[in-house]
Amino acid sequence: MVSHSRNMSRVSRPGSDLSSDHIETRSYQQEMLEASLLENIVVALDTGSGKTHIAVSWFIAPTVALCEQQHDVISKAISSVGLIHGGLEPKQWTNPELWESVLKTNRVVVSTPQVLLDALSHGHIKLGRDIGLLVFDEAHHANDNHPMNCIMRDHYFSLPVRNPMATADHGPVREERPMVLGLTASPMFGGDASMAFRKLEMNLDSVIRSPRHHRHELTDHVHRPVFRHVLYDQTIPYLTCHLMSPNLKALKRVVDSMNIQRDPYVLALREQLSRRPPGQERHRVDQKLSKVIAKESTYTHKGLRDLMNTARDICYDLGPWAADWYIDQVVREALRSSSPYNEIVTPWQDKEKAYLIEHLNKIELTPVSLAPADIDARISDKVRVLLQTLEEEKARSEEFNEPYSGLVFVTRRDAVLALSAILEHHPRTCEVFRVGSLVGSSESSYRVALLDITRKLLKQSQSTTLDDFRSGDKNLVVATSVAEEGLDIQACGNVIRWDVPSNMASWAQSRGRARKKRSSFVLMFESGGVDDVRIAQFEELERQMVALYNEERQKMEVEIPEWEAADLGDDEYCTFKVESTGALLTLQAATSHINHFCSVLPTSRHDNYQALYDIDPPDMPTGWHSLEPHQQVIPPYHGPFGCTLTLPRVIDADLRVHSVERVYPSKRSAYQHVAFKAYVALYKADLLSDHLLPLMNAKEDYADDEVNEILRAIEKRTGMADVARQINPWQPQVSQGTWWSTEIHVSGLPALTLLTQVEIPVVTEDEPLFLYHPVQGPMKVIIPPASPVTLPVEVGHAARCYTRRLFWTRHSPRMAWAHLDFAYLFNCSGDPEKSIWEERREWSKNQNGDAESEKTLLANAEYFGKTYNYPTDIVCVRDGGSPGKPYRFIKWHFDKLSQEDEEELRVSSRYRRIEDFEVTYPLLVVEPLPNKANFLLPRSVANAKKEGKHLFLSPRFSYIELLSSVESEYALLIPSILRHLTVVMTVERLRQGLFSIAPSLSNIRTSFLTMAITAPVADDLINYQRLESLGDAVLKFVVGLNLMALYRLWPEGFLTRKKDHTVNNQRLAKAAIRVTLFKWIIRNRFTPRKYTPLYLSQPEDFNPENGQHDDEAVANGGKPVNEVEKLSTKMLADVVESLIGAAYLHGGFDFGIECAQLFRLGVDLSKLQDCITKILSRVQLSSDLSGQLVPVEKMIGYTFQHKLLLIEALTHASYRFDNQTVSYERMEFLGDALLDMIVVDYLYNAPGHAFNPGDIHILKASVVNTHFLAYRCLQRSIEVDTSMPGPGPGGKITVNHTTRRIHLYQCLLHGSTVVLEEQRLTYTRFEKNKAEIDEALSSGKSFPWAALTRLQAPKFLSDIIESLIGAVYLDSHGNIETICTLLRTLGILDCLERLVRDKVDVLHPVSRVGIWASRQQKEVDYEFAEEKGNIICTVRVEGRDPIQAEAEKRGNASKEEARFAAAEKAIALWGVGDVNNKGK
Repeated sequence: MVSHSRNMSRVSRPGSDLSSDHIETRSYQQEMLEASLLENIVVALDTGSGKTHIAVSWFIAPTVALCEQQHDVISKAISSVGLIHGGLEPKQWTNPELWESVLKTNRVVVSTPQVLLDALSHGHIKLGRDIGLLVFDEAHHANDNHPMNCIMRDHYFSLPVRNPMATADHGPVREERPMVLGLTASPMFGGDASMAFRKLEMNLDSVIRSPRHHRHELTDHVHRPVFRHVLYDQTIPYLTCHLMSPNLKALKRVVDSMNIQRDPYVLALREQLSRRPPGQERHRVDQKLSKVIAKESTYTHKGLRDLMNTARDICYDLGPWAADWYIDQVVREALRSSSPYNEIVTPWQDKEKAYLIEHLNKIELTPVSLAPADIDARISDKVRVLLQTLEEEKARSEEFNEPYSGLVFVTRRDAVLALSAILEHHPRTCEVFRVGSLVGSSESSYRVALLDITRKLLKQSQSTTLDDFRSGDKNLVVATSVAEEGLDIQACGNVIRWDVPSNMASWAQSRGRARKKRSSFVLMFESGGVDDVRIAQFEELERQMVALYNEERQKMEVEIPEWEAADLGDDEYCTFKVESTGALLTLQAATSHINHFCSVLPTSRHDNYQALYDIDPPDMPTGWHSLEPHQQVIPPYHGPFGCTLTLPRVIDADLRVHSVERVYPSKRSAYQHVAFKAYVALYKADLLSDHLLPLMNAKEDYADDEVNEILRAIEKRTGMADVARQINPWQPQVSQGTWWSTEIHVSGLPALTLLTQVEIPVVTEDEPLFLYHPVQGPMKVIIPPASPVTLPVEVGHAARCYTRRLFWTRHSPRMAWAHLDFAYLFNCSGDPEKSIWEERREWSKNQNGDAESEKTLLANAEYFGKTYNYPTDIVCVRDGGSPGKPYRFIKWHFDKLSQEDEEELRVSSRYRRIEDFEVTYPLLVVEPLPNKANFLLPRSVANAKKEGKHLFLSPRFSYIELLSSVESEYALLIPSILRHLTVVMTVERLRQGLFSIAPSLSNIRTSFLTMAITAPVADDLINYQRLESLGDAVLKFVVGLNLMALYRLWPEGFLTRKKDHTVNNQRLAKAAIRVTLFKWIIRNRFTPRKYTPLYLSQPEDFNPENGQHDDEAVANGGKPVNEVEKLSTKMLADVVESLIGAAYLHGGFDFGIECAQLFRLGVDLSKLQDCITKILSRVQLSSDLSGQLVPVEKMIGYTFQHKLLLIEALTHASYRFDNQTVSYERMEFLGDALLDMIVVDYLYNAPGHAFNPGDIHILKASVVNTHFLAYRCLQRSIEVDTSMPGPGPGGKITVNHTTRRIHLYQCLLHGSTVVLEEQRLTYTRFEKNKAEIDEALSSGKSFPWAALTRLQAPKFLSDIIESLIGAVYLDSHGNIETICTLLRTLGILDCLERLVRDKVDVLHPVSRVGIWASRQQKEVDYEFAEEKGNIICTVRVEGRDPIQAEAEKRGNASKEEARFAAAEKAIALWGVGDVNNKGK
């Protein structure tokens, strides 16, 4: 809740320390504050009395400037004050959490009324729950359909009346009316003070009050200015004033000579009309043409005519010098703005621009003289009176030793500019007054496009001018009404009204700017006019107003504003409410909602999505523009009216057109009702959210950093998730005494018995395991099915001892000798040396006093050799360290060494510390053992077989490992075998867990699943990366097709956003966590050097090496050290996609969909055939095909059964002749996903290749990018027969055989001159570059990125290819072979095969520079600038000279061409070279 939270006692009292900038309240302010705590009131205080120091909670001010001002003031007294205005685009704040954040983090929110109205209307804020106090600044606006009044009418009065007793209770918060506080200096509108007060009090559910007990203090602080008026004579005749101004006369000559029929816009409309067949679009063009001619409202005609009329008004009011100056400034600025490199407005056509420039150049401008005498001689009497008044007011201020500060209020912004120019240059003021101009930024009724140029004539911004006025740098400001109302302009001594106020509020507000003591308020009256009578009326109204708010007034009981409904009329007050959110649609808001819906539809630059309204009856008779003048008289029509609304073509035909009957009293009412009807239909068709907002917004970024910061706080993506550790598959799922027994068969070794308490997976000949031995090379491992056995005690003990013996020799530092509770037990009965080494271990045991200890596995080499006659079946020898470094035994050396060799042995690091060391014979010859390794990874055997360096060891200080050669080999290999079994057993657990509800998925090959769940961090032979690329493409295609079937009315933009939301990493990661997928992800790295055997229970009193114990060392009976670990959300998402890829590899799309269904991604996924059937069920079978489309089937080699699919695939959004066909975007959406899918599938399965994800991405990008697909579109063509009958020899009619080549791009159905021109220009560039592109694609070593980029191809060309792919897929009922044939016909698949086969370098130059820079840990920056019609791109990398390249400006494609050229230059000049050989 905001600020008061229902407890109004939280309003700060005087003396409470709210901030360092403490604000002292005056007595009359405190009186009003205490009154506001008791009831809703409108505080009526004079301007400058400090009304705003009372307010808190949601503070509403009518303008952005006032909001900013009040925010600054409130922030000084209260912490955490939020500011929201239209510039922050709050309509785009579709995330409810964003509004919740605003409410939670701010005690007070300041906004314009429309912001709050929109938030309430969309259900983001609940007025009765979230807001405790509403403050209306300038509350007199709360009338009619002003947003202030709409807030009250639509959202306040429907709430229960506030109950202070219930609010004070600490029970559940109930929705109720917030407190209301209004602030105004003029609670007046209309001419009846009593009626205005009553209306305002009813609108705001308040009582108007003014201080009574402390009114004397109010008088002390509010200084009423001295009111006086001055008279002037109007000596310039209006109708002939142009004769006094050379520039106005020249402008009038040009305007009078213009002919609307020659305007390029009119000619273009006539051309459009001639090409339009009968229908709604022709009717619209006909109406537009008639209206433009009747009103002469083209840009040039209306602009120059309005310039003339404005200049005439200036000439009449200010004099001919001002008119000459104004015309000179506007014309020169217009010529500058319409130069080839600057655009006044972007939609302009070149012919219209040339037409304007032509007529601007015809205006024979006379230079404006700045000579003092010339200026003084050519100003109006009204200006002279103003000059005299300013001089008198300045002298009056100086009499009181006060600096002069004044405001001159002028109605029109043009007059502000002209009057400021006079004051800046006139000899009586230029040295005396420092003049500034202040105008509003909003549109007004008289301003048109051409006169918007006058914005550029302002020398300073509004804020700068205000700052200069406050600081005294400027002492006179000429302003429009923007300075009248509430804007914090310092108290000035003189206010002059150039124009008489239009109403009571304007009178009071402008007078209130004169706040200083001894200030003056001057009105300028025309001699003999009626202005003084109006002012007398204003003064009388003010007296009545003061009397009314000073008397004791009682609050009027208004439960339901019936008077509002009565004022609006029965048909004007209809609403639609979504109960779940409280979102409310009103008739008044419907048209703006429809416009917003259309504006956020994702679009290309060729489309301008707008709602089209066709009034009934039409404004103009059909063909009016071609009638004779005497026939063009139109009788007046006053209603009733109807209307038809047509939405953009991207909307389905069933939702596109909406109509209302001809029953409404005004056009505005008809517009509102049809918009209301359409918007409700969009909601019911699920194209709007429950907040009555478009499901997907086109805008993702906000203009304001503050909003982006809030969003980042709300949607913070840490990239990590807290999850449970990877499961240990060796841990029995239930406590049991059953053991499973199987044998491990390793080629070249006797079988090894394996005993476990969990079932062992089978390793068969179909999917064998290979160990890559450092000496023997690859060794096949087979494990047959296990069988349950009973384990006798003596057998179990023998197996445990055998297991300990195998592990101890290699991993003893991480083991406890007495702990035998291994998770797996081994034994080998087929060891041929078993009895020999058992006898030797028994001998060792006797040597150690019959103790069963680790010492029995080692025997002193000297004693062992003497005892067993120096045997040669020894495998491993350890030097004298503890436990000693192991070496491979080579032989016994009996021959005496040379003295040098003996000396070298004595001083070696092993023996030099041994006192009196003697070299005795025989010596042991050994070599280093290979490092402990992961034998699951392939390695080079040749290098491993190279003879190592032989070393000599003294037997007296060495020890023999008492293991047979078989035992030694298994000790080496078993960790790798167990690692493989761990992975395979994890897969089995996955089958038993996640796949238990989808049994068919359990049949997926183990190798696929192993790959799918093995993370790269595990550093195994395989990982999920390749499968993730495949699964990603499968998922996007499957989701895309399902969305098309589920949401037949959704445009492509909605489908794209929904798909992206469904498959984004965050959604996939959450789905993975929901099904506990993290348990089965193999991410623990296998490190043989630190391998620890797995126990079923925790060893007691064991301090492992380095004080740490492997988390995996316990399978049961104890908790691991870390029960929770952090896991990358991307890894979780990747494994989801990898599993989908594995399912697809095993059983096609049906298996992939079944796997995706396990994760419940928010879309009810169906089989592809079901989706296709559902989509086709809504497509009528038709054999009709436009003549323009007949050649397409031959071009692509496919004949459609559903011709409407082909029509849709080639219908551009600008096409207006057929309202029943939707444009191609949905087909393009499907084709894009399908093309990606097929290309990725091919690259994944490319024979002889195992492309990594980087390779797949780069190769895919080369054949699915816009340039390449557009090139293929431009290539496709066919010769068609264009034979026509005609007279032949002898006058006989014969058929003249001719043909014409039709190109695929020409078959696009559109209605845009922009599209037509881009087709022509792009094909011209295609003709220039096609030879180079063809050669590179067919035989080049590098992909022709440069030549393709030079095509500057518009996106709709590549869209044609993708939409055709989507249409053929649906029409062929999802036949992938048909699509592959189509891709070969289009030259896509053959090109891809050539790129793979010939290993063509396809890396894009921009990517190459990026990879090169990242390897140097530097960033690449591309900067763009425009200069003389070119786009200049500068590429920068730290430590390198910047590189520049340019391209002719032709839209977004030009920027890409410039970036490409810059990257290519950087590659050459920076020596980037080949980056492929270092990986990606």
